[in-house]
Amino acid sequence: MTQAIAAQERSSFGHALADCRVLIRRSMRHLTRNVDEIIQAIALPIMLLLLFRYLFGGAINTGGPSYVNYVIAGVVVLSVAFSATATAVGVANDLQNGIVERFRSMPMFGFSVLVGHVVSSVLRNVLSVILVVGLGMVVGFRPTAGIGEWLAAAGLLVLFMAAISWLATLLGVVAGGVEAASGYAMILVFLPYASSALVPSESMPSVLRAFVDYQPFTPVVNAIRSLLIGTPLGDNAWMALVWWVPILVLTALLTVRVFNRRTRG
Repeated sequence: MTQAIAAQERSSFGHALADCRVLIRRSMRHLTRNVDEIIQAIALPIMLLLLFRYLFGGAINTGGPSYVNYVIAGVVVLSVAFSATATAVGVANDLQNGIVERFRSMPMFGFSVLVGHVVSSVLRNVLSVILVVGLGMVVGFRPTAGIGEWLAAAGLLVLFMAAISWLATLLGVVAGGVEAASGYAMILVFLPYASSALVPSESMPSVLRAFVDYQPFTPVVNAIRSLLIGTPLGDNAWMALVWWVPILVLTALLTVRVFNRRTRG
């Protein structure tokens, strides 16, 4: 009896994984077929890096590293944030056009649609980050990180990508339509600009600096920058974890709950 129950649980888990793989492939295909997603995942990060490297690079004093070394971490975080729009719009579109109802009428894992969007968003962000770092090295980025620092930066980035992806998915679920989802996601797009992504917070007015220093994007940017180019790390890595681990867990749970209520309601 116990063996039968265990076999059934393994079978159910296997079916859930298979459903998630199918929905992940479905979401990834949109990257190659949707011009907007190609621009957001590939062209936009490249344009941002070249813009800040050559237009502002000679005018901003970072107080230490060269601007191209300073700004790489900021462009990476900006690229991840920009992907939130595509994720939120994709989720809202699935809910609006009825595909979710068709999926849920089938014998499939109920939340595989959400998993598909989140995982494909993370993979899309990984591609963007690789492009930014690779192009950055071409235009003057010179990291000093060893293997341990690269792994730590990669782990922190994956955590951040997953949290942003779940946040964007939540926005897509609660939005009333595609346009609303796009508008909500712009909050995530613009918040990194009010961080230390592009300029040191020390150069900002006191009120703005207080906001910049204590908002969740700043410790991620600072921690990645420190790991890659050797600036003082301080407590930035711990603060990034304090912010983004709870954001990831709570947002994922809330997204599943709201999605379940909306699709059954």
